Amino acid sequence: PGIYVCAKCGHELFSSRAKYEHSSPWPAFTETLRGDSVAKREERPGALKVTCGKCGNGLGHEFLNDGPRRGQSRF
Repeated sequence: PGIYVCAKCGHELFSSRAKYEHSSPWPAFTETLRGDSVAKREERPGALKVTCGKCGNGLGHEFLNDGPRRGQSRF
């Protein structure tokens, strides 16, 4: 439980309340902690490249409409 932060700069990214079990080997979240927690850019349809909103460290992807409920994204 708690807040997940960027490994490079310590910027707050996700809350454990938004974490859920997924078949991916990486932690999965439905939303960021704040609007400025991450930066996003489209990499391909349905997938956004996600970086730390403070330092730009690579965090993976946001997969649109792939969350635990219909219409939710998965980070």
